[in-house]
Amino acid sequence: MRIALKFAYNGKNFHGYARQPNVATIEGLIIDLLKETGYIRNPKEAKFQSASRTDKGVSALGNVVSFDTTKRIDAIFNDLNVYNNVVFYAIKKVNDDFYPRYATRRIYRYYLKKKDIEINAAMKTLSLFTGTYDFSNFARVESHKNPIRTIDAILVDESEDFIILDFFAQTYLWHQIRRIIATVLKVQEKRISDEMICNALQHPKKKVDFGLAKSEHLILLDVLYQFSFHESEPYLKKKDELELHLINDIKYPS
Repeated sequence: MRIALKFAYNGKNFHGYARQPNVATIEGLIIDLLKETGYIRNPKEAKFQSASRTDKGVSALGNVVSFDTTKRIDAIFNDLNVYNNVVFYAIKKVNDDFYPRYATRRIYRYYLKKKDIEINAAMKTLSLFTGTYDFSNFARVESHKNPIRTIDAILVDESEDFIILDFFAQTYLWHQIRRIIATVLKVQEKRISDEMICNALQHPKKKVDFGLAKSEHLILLDVLYQFSFHESEPYLKKKDELELHLINDIKYPS
């Protein structure tokens, strides 16, 4: 049986998502949990796979892992929810060939403090990034990756304390959103212009670097597929509590 699990986590005290030797990572913690509770023997045999690998400091409210298991899953939420900073809250039995990276859409949210931004000017700058572009100047592009990506939409909202930016795309490049945010902030500070951004998008081989925004303000909000997950109401509430904690950490950084 192959299952997909949706989960949330606070990335503050982890060295990113992807497994690394001798440091605490989200992926390493999940694999250890699954082995300790008997759902898998090892990740390779279970075809353990993740939807998204977030950077150090980045948190998530809707990442997904998938794996094969022969164990009954009736008590899986009780078995796995043993840490305050990681909450498993939804599950789905999937096809044997399900690969979580093939999502239909990923939604990321970035929180900007209101004092740092003028919303109308930010919306104008952000509109330059929607569509299909070579994002070589706005990402850390690995040699085997295609730098062309499509951002379907960037929605802007505000709360009492924050300007909230939601990014919608199927896939992203490494550091893409944080580099876009850094660019928006530089425009706000009048250190660069929207025209310079257009030039950097239209001439990706002419290298420029507009900086990298803080990782702690970025949250992977959700990963979507052409099916719905079955949610556990008690742990959905735990996920909501974790979200409030994340927002407070951004509002009152330690």
